[in-house]
Amino acid sequence: MAEKKKILIVDDSKTVRNLVSFVIKKAGFKVLTAEDGLDGLEKLYSNLDVALVICDVNMPRMDGLTFIKNVREQEAFTDLPIIILSTEGEEKDIQAGLKVGADIYMVKPAQPNKLLKNVNMLLGKRNK
Repeated sequence: MAEKKKILIVDDSKTVRNLVSFVIKKAGFKVLTAEDGLDGLEKLYSNLDVALVICDVNMPRMDGLTFIKNVREQEAFTDLPIIILSTEGEEKDIQAGLKVGADIYMVKPAQPNKLLKNVNMLLGKRNK
């Protein structure tokens, strides 16, 4: 049986982390969670086998855009698929997220099936 891919969920809302974790686990993935960008970087650096990141934008200590910039600066993570899941849905927010290196920008509340479709698409696209 294939090893389950590990997905890191970075969001300061416990409710969102729990909801997204539930959806992702139910689809057969392993889940790691982080409370903000700094926590997310620590989890990512200590779990180099993370296959994909789902990240919020507005968080304390380190926001999602700064988190993604930091991730993209590391050679090991230049191809790591990243989905932004945020309440910020204006065109300028979406463009800012994609500019720093997110692959997909989704606005909360995201439909679980649409989120999973994007996760599977990104993982399929980058199957190593």
